[in-house]
Amino acid sequence: MGSNQARIAVDAMGGDYAPGEIVAGALRAQAELGVKILLVGDPEQIEASMKPHQGSSLQLEIVPSEGTVEMHEEPLSAIRKKPKASINVAMDLVKKGRADAVVSAGHSGAAMAAALLRLGRLQGIDRPAIGTVLPTIRAGKSVLILDVGANVDCRPKFLEQFAVMGSIYSQDVLGVTEPKVGLLNIGEEPSKGNELALKTHELLQDNGRINFIGNAEGRDVLSGQFDVIVCDGFVGNVLLKFAEAVGEVLLQILREELPLGWRGKLGAMILKPNLRRIKQRVDHAEHGGGLLLGVNGVCIISHGSSQAPSVFNAIRLATDAVNNQMLDRIRAQYEKLEATAPNGE
Repeated sequence: MGSNQARIAVDAMGGDYAPGEIVAGALRAQAELGVKILLVGDPEQIEASMKPHQGSSLQLEIVPSEGTVEMHEEPLSAIRKKPKASINVAMDLVKKGRADAVVSAGHSGAAMAAALLRLGRLQGIDRPAIGTVLPTIRAGKSVLILDVGANVDCRPKFLEQFAVMGSIYSQDVLGVTEPKVGLLNIGEEPSKGNELALKTHELLQDNGRINFIGNAEGRDVLSGQFDVIVCDGFVGNVLLKFAEAVGEVLLQILREELPLGWRGKLGAMILKPNLRRIKQRVDHAEHGGGLLLGVNGVCIISHGSSQAPSVFNAIRLATDAVNNQMLDRIRAQYEKLEATAPNGE
């Protein structure tokens, strides 16, 4: 991107708190990140949501759309029946080169379907995957987990592709030297797990394109031992939401226990900077959402319950991906790996 301003298309109608919280997060992002925001949705609703922020000198571009994909709708069918839905229009902005990335807190299945139909897959990728970065017990070290919801049912070769994409992203964007890749399983031994795990383990072990170090049990996910962990979208989504719940429970316990008594209140005041850092490490709102890896465009799928802080962080994640030329790096590296793989496999 060089000195060019990143242009982020934001689905203003997607999510439980749309468009109000989406607009608030987008305004903050344009102010603090120096990006250009294109809000996609119903102009009247968006403009009404901008009224509380009239003191701001910022002006967000509004791109009209008609309707949205509801959570109860079948994604692919709805995407086809509603060509002017906000998520479709947002994806079209990227396809036409008017935007560099899409951020949506709406129906995740619809976002993936729209990305596949309008942006297409990268060469050599059968299924895209949603990757999310979680903190670990090692300060400053995170782990990339994929897939966390795009593919409920997977084949071994899909998981192998997730591992390759995750390794490339971890190395070229997150700056990890020789990322350690693990397969989420019920035991460390290669003989453990169901048929999918057994066959995937064989593929990963024989794949010289990644640094596969073996199975990762549930207790290993946040240990810092792995840089990338792959699993199917069913397991990954359960894992992600459980991790989010644990973070919320921890924060709630701290809120309830620390202020008790004068010692607790004094301690809370002294520990305030530390508590702020704890919140940043465990609060899912601080991470914004997940990257949809494998499609021919930058797409961030945020939490359905996203409020302004989470929307801001999702836009920040999209901006980082654009500025780090994530898509070009993954495309170039994966195509090079495909070209040098034995027998074209």
